[in-house]
Amino acid sequence: MIARILSAALVGVEAALVRVEVDVASGLPAFNTVGLPDSAVRESRERVRTAIRNAGYAFPNDRITVNLAPADIRKEGTSFDLPIALGILEATGVVQDGRIGSFAVVGELALDGKIQGVRGVLAVGLACRRHGIRTLVVPLANHGEALAVEGLRVLAAPTLGEAVGLLNGADPPSAMPAAPASLVAAGADDLDFADVHGQALAKRALEIAAVGAHNVLLVGPPGGGKTMLARRLAAILPTLTRDEMIEASTIWSVAGLLPRHGELLSRRPFRAPHHTTSVSGLIGGGSPPHPGEVTLAHLGVLFLDELPEFQQHVLESLRQPLEDGRVTIARASGVSSFPARFQLVAAANPCRRGCPSLDGCVCTPAERTRYLGRLSRPLLDRIDLQVELAALSPEEIHILTSGDATETIRTRVAAARQRQRDRFRSSATRVNAAMSPRQVQRFCPVSAEAERLLAAAVTRLGLSARGHDRVLKVARSIADLAGADALTAEHCAEAIQYRGLDRQWRA
Repeated sequence: MIARILSAALVGVEAALVRVEVDVASGLPAFNTVGLPDSAVRESRERVRTAIRNAGYAFPNDRITVNLAPADIRKEGTSFDLPIALGILEATGVVQDGRIGSFAVVGELALDGKIQGVRGVLAVGLACRRHGIRTLVVPLANHGEALAVEGLRVLAAPTLGEAVGLLNGADPPSAMPAAPASLVAAGADDLDFADVHGQALAKRALEIAAVGAHNVLLVGPPGGGKTMLARRLAAILPTLTRDEMIEASTIWSVAGLLPRHGELLSRRPFRAPHHTTSVSGLIGGGSPPHPGEVTLAHLGVLFLDELPEFQQHVLESLRQPLEDGRVTIARASGVSSFPARFQLVAAANPCRRGCPSLDGCVCTPAERTRYLGRLSRPLLDRIDLQVELAALSPEEIHILTSGDATETIRTRVAAARQRQRDRFRSSATRVNAAMSPRQVQRFCPVSAEAERLLAAAVTRLGLSARGHDRVLKVARSIADLAGADALTAEHCAEAIQYRGLDRQWRA
C-alpha cells in the first residue's frame, strides 16, 4: 500500500512542499529512502523505526520504500522524521487518511516517540498558505511560531501517539500556547544614547542615518564611543511592522536562531560578525547555499567593527547587497537569492596601532594612509555618512549625562519616517536611502545656491554620480528630520560635510 503525506524542504530562506510517499510491500525486510536526501534524512530510518515501536505501534517487517518528491530538490535536516513515521502508519492502517482535510507535517522524532522542534516552521507555514494547505501539524515547541501565519490551522503534538490521534480526528489538547507575545509589543531596550559622553556630531549623524536608513562609517581612536554608538542605533529605529516581523523571523527560523519557545523577533536584528569572517559567513554560501550575516541582518543593522581588519575581498563582496538589497549566489546546482536590506554601520581606528589620539600617534602619515587605504573607493562611495570622532576630553568623560535620551531621539525618527511613508505611499519605496534615481529627481529638487554647493563638492571631493545622489538622499533625510518640505542649501551643506573623509586619508 502507498501512503502520501505532505511535508516541506527548506530552500534558501523559503520552503518548498514535498510529497513523502511511503510504500510498504511484502518482501525481504528493508528500509530505503530516495529523493535526494542528505545524511540526516537517511539516518531517520533508525529514529523512525525505534520511535514507532516505543510509541506502542507495530513496525512492519516488510520492504519499506520512502520517496521524497520532487526528487530534484535537496532534502536536508530532521524535519521529515514525523511525516515518514505517519506515512508508514498510514500504509499499515493505523492512521486513517482524510479526517482533517489537506494538511502538512514537520517534526523530528526522539527514540521514545516524543516530537522535537525543528527550524524553518514559519517558512513552512507561509508555503502552506500559498498553496492552499489548510492545516499544519508541528511539534509543540514550534506551535507559537506557526500561529503567526494567519489563515492556517495549526495542530501541535508532543508525541507520535498524539499526532496519530490528531490525524484520526481526535480533539487537540486544550492547554495550548497562545500566539507569540512579541507580535503584540516589543520589550524595552536598555541601550540609551545619553550614556555616550560627547560625540555630538556622531550622534547627529546616527539620527540622520536612522531617519533614512543610510549607511554610516565611524572613524576615531579606541575608547571614543564608536561601538557604543553603533549598538544604540537599532534602539532608535522604528519598531518592526507585523509584515516585517514575519519576514525577519522567517529568516531567523530557517537559520535556527529563534528562541526554542517560539517567540518571534520583536526588535530589529543587530549582527556584529568578527573581522575574521569569510565571504561565505558574511554574504552566504555553501552547497546548497545558506544565508550569511547580511541576510540575518535583513531589516536591521549590520555592524562591522575594525573595518580595515576585514580581508579586502570580503569587504568588496558587500557591494552588491549594499546597492541592490539582495544577495545572489550562483553554484553548479543552481542560483539562490537572499534578501539583504540591512543598514551598515562600520567602525575603524585611524591607524593600525590604535593610538589614543592623532597628536600622540607614533604611526607615520604613510602608515595611516596605507591602513585606511584598505577601504576601496567604490565601497566608501556606498557609505552615505562618514564621521570622524575625536578623543574625549577629561570634562566629557566625567559628565553624568550627554545629549538626548534614546526615547526622545526615537520619537523624532518616527515622525520623520512617517513623512517618508506619506511621500512614498504610491510606490514600494519606504525610506530615503532606497530612492531610485527618478525618485531623487522628483523628491529632491534643490535651489540654485544648493546646486552650486553640490557642484563644488563634486569638483573638490571627487564625488561620483552615485555619491551625488546619495548626498541628496541624506539631505532629504535631514529635511524630514527638520519637518521641511523643500531642500535648502543648509540641508545640502550638512549632507556634504559627511562625505569625502577618504579624500583626507589619501591627501
